[in-house]
Amino acid sequence: MSTTVVHLLRHGEVHNPDRILYGRLPGFRLSQLGEVMAARAAATLADRDVVLVRSSPLERAVQTAEPVAAEHELAVDTDERLLEAVNVFEGQQVSVGDGALRKPSSWRHLYNPFKPSWGEPYQQIAERMRAAIDDVRRAAHGHEAVLVSHQLPIWVARLSLEGRRFAHDPRRRQCGLASITSLRYEDERLVALTYVEPSADLIAAAGPQTANAHGA
Repeated sequence: MSTTVVHLLRHGEVHNPDRILYGRLPGFRLSQLGEVMAARAAATLADRDVVLVRSSPLERAVQTAEPVAAEHELAVDTDERLLEAVNVFEGQQVSVGDGALRKPSSWRHLYNPFKPSWGEPYQQIAERMRAAIDDVRRAAHGHEAVLVSHQLPIWVARLSLEGRRFAHDPRRRQCGLASITSLRYEDERLVALTYVEPSADLIAAAGPQTANAHGA
């Protein structure tokens, strides 16, 4: 029986002064604090047996993956299955009571939070994320791998792996900036899931605006 570990790493803080939901929009890169978070994650994984690093193609994810890959003298591969979820409010402000959510024309997208009606279905996100996880688990068999993605895809993948329902309160996701959700497999069987936040102190010091960052 071989042990393989797949680490799901969320990217660090993004420079987003207008506080929009940036989703899959290009040009959104890590802030200076986000770069520190990426370095923290790389340090946390430095002594692990990482043989493969894959990332969402979006800039903020690749930037987060690069120091991890450098620690292990690896290249960063990209995988579109790790992309942020599609969202009809992309490019708009979506704070509660603010921006797009105040417009009656937007309310037609909010009728079904269980799907959800405003974006890519949770089931579809879970399927592509689990396929990406399974592929890297096989490729790194007996070793460890890192997948860099975004909050919602990581959280939905976790809900799926744990057999939990997809509908949830976004404020209760256990997937902070630059956090690491680790999946330990014995051969093909998931036997343990652990979660760490190497940058928890940085997030706390930066305040709620960072903790509740948009775009994920």
